[in-house]
Amino acid sequence: MNLGPLIALVVIVVLILLLVPRAIKIVPEYSRLVLFRLGRCVGIRGPGLVIIIPIIDRVVRVDLREAFLEIPHQTAITEDNAPIAIDFIIFHKVVDAEMSVLRVQNFAGAAQNIAATTLRSVVGDMTLDDVLSKREEMNTLLQTKLDEVTERWGVKVTNVEVREIVPPPAVQEAMTRQMSAERTRRAVVTEAEGSKQAAVTVAEGAKQAAILEAEGERQAAILRAEGFSLALDKIFQVAKTLDANTMSLQYLEALKQIGSSKSTKFVVPMELSNLLSSVVGRTGQAFGNAASTGNGTSAG
Repeated sequence: MNLGPLIALVVIVVLILLLVPRAIKIVPEYSRLVLFRLGRCVGIRGPGLVIIIPIIDRVVRVDLREAFLEIPHQTAITEDNAPIAIDFIIFHKVVDAEMSVLRVQNFAGAAQNIAATTLRSVVGDMTLDDVLSKREEMNTLLQTKLDEVTERWGVKVTNVEVREIVPPPAVQEAMTRQMSAERTRRAVVTEAEGSKQAAVTVAEGAKQAAILEAEGERQAAILRAEGFSLALDKIFQVAKTLDANTMSLQYLEALKQIGSSKSTKFVVPMELSNLLSSVVGRTGQAFGNAASTGNGTSAG
């Protein structure tokens, strides 16, 4: 029995089973395949189903999603000669898959070296105070300078975030004292503001109390004046009903009480003296009328 054809068939089947998985590639939406055929770049494939020729073709998978690269602590010297350690994160994404494969061998390593050099250049143009206070400005400068370099690699630096800035120990101690002094100042200001508000509240309360008291006194005075006015009006109304003789008797009673006092000098109003003269006149008239009446009776 000749086994040659059977062995050849088995070999072909095995080769097909081995080569088919390598010939069929399924590329997701966020990836691309850079295809090399016999060492020459022939383009980009994907996404979806991609057929390649085993042994002849070689592919490099490129991820188009945004990624980040951590840059460890880098020591830099500021413009005012202060050593400072900074670590930051670079966010980047591939915008040209072919260039990212052909122009740079190891993007992560190249980016770390470029980032360290760029950081020293940026920090060297800034003072220590600017580095500590103008972090957003430093992030923008780092992103701009890094993007100028990575652009030729087909990679876009989308953002740079400085995570930690470690100043020299002497500067840290001075910053701690400054923060303590600032907290003390804020506490004093807060306490003074509270005392001020309390004093204003007390003064406002005293003011309102004085206003209320004055208002009460004014109302009481008005009521007293109205009562006095009503009393005078009542007296006037009653006085109008009295005749002159009754008023004269009242004045005589008053003179009697004055005469019984121990005083040796009296001040008599002009109205009272006028009233007394009228009383005397009326008395004389009364006696005259009585005498004439008596004489008339005797004569008769």
